[in-house]
Amino acid sequence: MMPRMTHFSSGVALLVCLAYLSGCSATPVGVNKVSAREAYNDAHTNALNSAVLSNQARIVLNRYDLLQQFQKDPAAIIAVLHEKALHDDRGDILYALAEASYLYGSQLVENDQDDEQQLAADYFLLSALYASYFVISERSSQRLSVFDQRVRTAVDLYNFGLWQGFATGDSEGLVLKTAERKLPTGSISIVLDPSQLPWQMDEFEAFLSANQYLVRGVFVRNRTAGIGLPLIGVRKNPTKQIASGQAAAMTAILRIDGGIDALSDGTASAVLELFSTQDTRIATMKDGTPLPLESDLTAPMAYMLEGSELFDLGLMSFLGREPNKIPDGLYMTEPYRPGKIPVVFVHGTASNPVWWTEMFNTLRFDPLIREKYQFWYFVYTSNKAVAISAGELRNALQDKVATLDPRGQDLALQQMVVVGHSQGGLLTKFAVVDTGDSLVRALTGKDLDELEMPEKSKARARELLVLKPLPFVKQVIFLSTPHRGSFQSKEWNRNLVRWVVKLPSAIVQNSLDYYDYMTDDVKKLMGGEKTFFTSADGMSPDNPLLKTLAEIPLAPGVQGHSIIAVDTDGDPKLGNDGVVEYSSAHLDGMVSELIVKSGHSSQLNPLAIDEVRRILEENLEKAAPDVFLAPNP
Repeated sequence: MMPRMTHFSSGVALLVCLAYLSGCSATPVGVNKVSAREAYNDAHTNALNSAVLSNQARIVLNRYDLLQQFQKDPAAIIAVLHEKALHDDRGDILYALAEASYLYGSQLVENDQDDEQQLAADYFLLSALYASYFVISERSSQRLSVFDQRVRTAVDLYNFGLWQGFATGDSEGLVLKTAERKLPTGSISIVLDPSQLPWQMDEFEAFLSANQYLVRGVFVRNRTAGIGLPLIGVRKNPTKQIASGQAAAMTAILRIDGGIDALSDGTASAVLELFSTQDTRIATMKDGTPLPLESDLTAPMAYMLEGSELFDLGLMSFLGREPNKIPDGLYMTEPYRPGKIPVVFVHGTASNPVWWTEMFNTLRFDPLIREKYQFWYFVYTSNKAVAISAGELRNALQDKVATLDPRGQDLALQQMVVVGHSQGGLLTKFAVVDTGDSLVRALTGKDLDELEMPEKSKARARELLVLKPLPFVKQVIFLSTPHRGSFQSKEWNRNLVRWVVKLPSAIVQNSLDYYDYMTDDVKKLMGGEKTFFTSADGMSPDNPLLKTLAEIPLAPGVQGHSIIAVDTDGDPKLGNDGVVEYSSAHLDGMVSELIVKSGHSSQLNPLAIDEVRRILEENLEKAAPDVFLAPNP
């Protein structure tokens, strides 16, 4: 006997028959074949990436027959779910609340009504709270694992919820302060705690979410996955100098005390903590377990460079057209931190610190480098005679060390690393050699004391050419450095530079003061007439001063490394980078030498950058432990 057909099964049969009779090729229930990418996107769709609820959140809403109602009245359904979470032990309700609150907040942002838009921040903050409850909840029926994609999505909802939950002001900046937040399903007291920052809060004019910006102009964006909101702390900019108005990398986390029931009755509290992610300080949980912070080190750097006058500091500065737009000098990328070794970048001809961006971006992302080193930039007008710019570098380094550590207690400052590219490498070598009178003899054929010149001129010559190594510089790295000159510094090039470059009158007069004391070869190098020296003359292969400097060894206790770019085919030792021959860039006695396939701008080459990283890490292995101890105040 045939079983009696139920109402449900007869309905399905009727649908099948109708579909068959109509000739429809797709059944009401079935599958559609998709690509792997489409399958992945479908599996990971959520309120963050697609403005719809994920399947995991839909399961919860469907359980309570709230799925269709959510489309009509999201606020009411969020309130219903909140009530259920107070009495239902299942943790997935909290996850659904986090997604639903974020999705509704996103819809409110697009609303034309101002009051509705203002309400959006409350739902974003609610999303962050629910997400936090979901991840850390000890509900008996919740079993989370690292393979549960809801965990990572919940952390992202928390991070992005903080961003938009504190966007309560009139500007694009976030409002980070102690406050009582009344939310649609409860209230929470929030206390701001900036005590982990190395800066004072009044040093900043704004706090921006790093997530709201796309970054351009660098190979990679260095971000670490974790918990918290990556921030750009915009420091106040009273002047146009490089060191002012810097953008600091930070992360904000909201530590919540009290569960969903405390949120409902208004007894929940939280601490909004700010951390610097420019260093390696970490947050910890109550039991001392490290808490990985979400960070973005690239966005603050790119934000600082957006519209920066640094981009104008190059060719025009070399030509002397805008010499004072950004003053020459030594600049720090962050406040001085005792116990961190300085790495000083020295740019090349017609260049500027922006050309170090790739190297800085990569090196600072390495946690060990970030913990043990601090980065400085030397800015100089690169058209002057090399010896003059080198003197400015030496003076700037000595002044900075004396200012930061007048009692000489910070051992890390005594382990300085200087990295010079092209002409910057020549300036770097001037800092670590004992020249005696050899440079003076190269230019004049006599020792300095034998020259019958005014004492003022002799004192200036002694300052620039009779050098002792700076005692605090222990490592130097040369990139594409023309130790024996550049084949591009031909006579017609030098004459052209001398014709178009505008040097300050004091520097021009300085060159003329020494002309009569120079050898015939040097006068010929200058065109055979009483004129001024430029850096192009200084980097000529015919320059006797450069030839002499190339043969002077580094001072005892200083280690040197060469990174040489070769962009030609065949034997690299017979090649060049378009500006400098290998034979000019090579120096005997270096601890290491690496040849990279690159044009002259080798500081942008990933292999060259990784070699600098290797040198810095190797340097740490040799350093004594007490180097990294901050001295007692």
